[in-house]
Amino acid sequence: MYTLAVTTMKENVKYWIDLSEYDFETAKAMLRSKRYLYVGFMCHQTIEKILKAYFVAAIGILPPYTHNLAFLSEKTGLAGFMTEEQKSFLDKIEPLNIQARYPEYKERLLKDLSELKCKQLLTQTNQFQQWIKQQLLKK
Repeated sequence: MYTLAVTTMKENVKYWIDLSEYDFETAKAMLRSKRYLYVGFMCHQTIEKILKAYFVAAIGILPPYTHNLAFLSEKTGLAGFMTEEQKSFLDKIEPLNIQARYPEYKERLLKDLSELKCKQLLTQTNQFQQWIKQQLLKK
């Protein structure tokens, strides 16, 4: 575990939401600059951080140091409420975190991440992020 420079769980939730929103704005900037590899990476980061916000709200402790989206959604209980489409989306963006970091994967990812696919990824990321925010309002 790691510590944050905030003191309450409410502040921790806000911290993760703010990071998620910042990462989503960065993903959009990467699309505008045609850096498609990093659109995918930042979409993963957006979802990871909004899931960590939900983790804090649902469980009341700091989230574990993990990039595993399925793990976070299962630990929080969100997986039980997710549609098949949402689960499929998580499966699709899960590898973008690791594969964007290593040269042996970059070429393959660059071929797969066209402008159109990145726009679709941004739309899906935004929809999932907004869904989590709605779930947070119920906490």
